[in-house]
Amino acid sequence: MIFDTHAHYDDEQFDVDREEILGAMAGSGVGTVVNVSSDVSSWDKIRRLTEKYTFIYGAAGVHPDAVGELDEEKFQRLENIIQEDKIVAVGEIGLDYYWDNESRELQKKWFILQLQMARKHGLPVIIHSREAAADTLEIMQEYARGMKGVIHCFSYSKELAQEYVKIGFYLGIGGVVTFKNAKKLKDVVRQVPLESLVLETDCPYLAPVPNRGKRNSSLNLVYVAEEIAQLKEMVYEEVIRQTEENARELYQL
Repeated sequence: MIFDTHAHYDDEQFDVDREEILGAMAGSGVGTVVNVSSDVSSWDKIRRLTEKYTFIYGAAGVHPDAVGELDEEKFQRLENIIQEDKIVAVGEIGLDYYWDNESRELQKKWFILQLQMARKHGLPVIIHSREAAADTLEIMQEYARGMKGVIHCFSYSKELAQEYVKIGFYLGIGGVVTFKNAKKLKDVVRQVPLESLVLETDCPYLAPVPNRGKRNSSLNLVYVAEEIAQLKEMVYEEVIRQTEENARELYQL
């Protein structure tokens, strides 16, 4: 079954038909979804989703664009939430130098603190890194060695991919790999062993071809898996089997 390691079904874009879409998952070959938080307000929405749907698990953390919301009280609340049964990771956390919504020093501070919290509780981490390759790697090498995790929406070079694989992290591959101009990512997928890749949507964003530009959902992961199979010259079923196995190992499910 398809395992979507990174979705945002709490997003308001799903308010009109969330139940219909999530109800179609099993019949379409989607077996498990991890719904990932981005800001403080998403935590309770995600917890409700995990309570309502047996196949949905949650990740709690604060995206670098929203770390200005954090303070000691909210950080303590986050620590309580990540200890709940169906919360399987801390994320998404990291650095974003593209939008630069928050100061880089503040981003680094809360990135490191959330990594330390995950380590304390033995949880994997979901890393967001956009136009922040050097600083992300430096922090990861210092604070994330020996941990499990995934570099979400991987967008860097083959060389950087190998560095993350070396420290035991998975690379999250989503709709971008189907874009014609995604030559760098296609090269990464060809080179990195399938045992180090997981499927993700980042829905409602980044829908793959042939639905590029539309609202994304886990139902589109068939196109991502087909592209990976083609790039790696293997059968589709093996991509689904191995990426599900990887995701279960990542999230300890």
